[in-house]
Amino acid sequence: MTTQFDGIYHGLSREIGKFRIASSGMAWKGVDTERPVAMSANSIKWAQWLRVARNFQLRVGIKEEKGDFRKETFDGFQREDHDRLATLLKNHFAVTLETRETSLKGWNWGLTDFQGQDLAFTSSDRTTFELPLQYVANSNITGKTEVSLEFSNPSSTTKSKGAVDEMVEIRFYVPGTQSKLKGADAGSGEEDNDEEEVSAAQVFHDMVKEKASLDQVSDDIVLMFEEVLVLTPRGRYDVVMFKDFLRLRGKTYDYKIMFSKIARLFLLPKDDQHVLFIFGLTEPLRQGQTGYQYLVMQFNREEETTAELNMTDEEIAQYDKLHKNYECPTYEVVSSIFRALAQKKIIGSGTFQSRDGHPGIKANLKAVQGDLFMLEKYVFFVSKQPTLIELSDIHQAVFSRVGSSMGAAAARTFDLKIVTKNGPEYTFSSINKEEHEPTESYFKDKKIRIKNEMVPDADLLMAAAVEDDDEDMASVDSDDSAPRGNTARTGLDDEDSEDDEDFQASSSDEGSPSESDSSEGGADTASDATGDRDFAKKAKKKKVKGKEKESGASESKPKQGDDSDDEEENGKPKKKALSKPKAKKKSGDDDMEVDNKSKPKAKPKPKPKPKDDAMDVDEERPKPKPKPKKQNGEAAEPPKKKQKTVD
Repeated sequence: MTTQFDGIYHGLSREIGKFRIASSGMAWKGVDTERPVAMSANSIKWAQWLRVARNFQLRVGIKEEKGDFRKETFDGFQREDHDRLATLLKNHFAVTLETRETSLKGWNWGLTDFQGQDLAFTSSDRTTFELPLQYVANSNITGKTEVSLEFSNPSSTTKSKGAVDEMVEIRFYVPGTQSKLKGADAGSGEEDNDEEEVSAAQVFHDMVKEKASLDQVSDDIVLMFEEVLVLTPRGRYDVVMFKDFLRLRGKTYDYKIMFSKIARLFLLPKDDQHVLFIFGLTEPLRQGQTGYQYLVMQFNREEETTAELNMTDEEIAQYDKLHKNYECPTYEVVSSIFRALAQKKIIGSGTFQSRDGHPGIKANLKAVQGDLFMLEKYVFFVSKQPTLIELSDIHQAVFSRVGSSMGAAAARTFDLKIVTKNGPEYTFSSINKEEHEPTESYFKDKKIRIKNEMVPDADLLMAAAVEDDDEDMASVDSDDSAPRGNTARTGLDDEDSEDDEDFQASSSDEGSPSESDSSEGGADTASDATGDRDFAKKAKKKKVKGKEKESGASESKPKQGDDSDDEEENGKPKKKALSKPKAKKKSGDDDMEVDNKSKPKAKPKPKPKPKDDAMDVDEERPKPKPKPKKQNGEAAEPPKKKQKTVD
């Protein structure tokens, strides 16, 4: 007698079917599946009943011929089916239907238990959820206390109708440490009772790898490359190649990549010493929150490898261009095996060449520097996050020269903006100007629309000249303020100094300042320089010469002709360089301005105000008389001249 239950699912399948129980065993057959899942009466050892997402589930423990146990699950039973199933199992197979309680509290902390090929998470002695370890693709330790499990679900390879979201990753926080006994001492034969502290996360990670069969036996390995430099994700990994997949084993992360998930293969020369081997994936590798769509390996051109594949001749014959033995550069061995096992063609560098003869040019995408390769069907930017652009998807290429405020740096580089048909734009900056011509020729050969926004060199030089003019104006402004600090004087300052001297010389020539005024000014100055007898004597001599000047002896020359001002017909003295007045004022021999030029040098009194007074007087030369009336005016002017000449 056979009992049938309708609307039952097998395992994780979404296919609905029928479940039948008889004295000879149990079987399930799907609506679209021709081959049923059968279990004989002798192999059924235990049965469990529990609540799941799809109503209730029946679990059956099967003992295989080799002695191993496996588990079969059937979902979709109703609550009222429990009593009928318990009676059938007891009568036909002498098996008691055990009821397992499920935790519905929603707690996210508890205990983990490895039950055969399943990982059970329990809370308050009740099962919260179970994970089938046969679908675990990778197990990685993130940090010191976190273990990440990644899954490759059956629907990821075979897409079914009405597919829904599936869990692809789960993380466990495993704090604390566990004690691990060390092995026996081989020398003494006695056991070493010392305990080694190991993190609980490491123990959990090792157990998952063991139960999920992530470590394959050596007989299945086709070839292994040790310590391969991988630029993305960065690190050194052991590349272990199997017939259907490859494994990247690093110090922190361990990846399992199916060959069926490899979309493209690239072999590109980076420079004269290195070669890049890149393969793109249909599903990116995840490292925390970061996904890697492309894996970039770097090999040395001169590095050679001798390898022998762990495959029979019959197996090698099934693959195209695969050899038993290799003795050639490492990058050629790796690319050849990838091409055969992944059954993908390798994309080369193409015919484009830069000014240095390389297939790639240096460029920046945003703040990331990398190599921009112009391939036959793609524009490939290789960096920490590679970017691939198909030529068929490019709307136009725009050349522009932007940056450095149109200065010299902009003249050496240009920007390339690629506008795609789907909307995204990619701007590659800081490209050498010498690469413009080959790059533009490349896009023209590929029949791609080009827009040139490059600024002509003439306009660029004009902009640079304008900048130079602005800098000159800025320097003039700074020079105008320099005399205040008495550190530098050029241009107008020199003329002001000369005008001051001209005024004093012309005033004595015309006789406007009276003799008594000049003598009074000299007396005041001499009295200020108390104790300087030589200075006073020189002042007297200069007074006599001043009288001779007033009587009309304009051709008379002073004792030191270098310091005297030769007068022109219009009464204006000749202009002198600043260096000469400095030397003469130190000697104290000034025949034109006896009191105002020589005596103040004994006691310099820098004052900013006399300078302004001197300027005003110079502008009103016909009226110089009000100046001598101020007793402090004459004493104030010489310190101004001293301030200009003495640094």
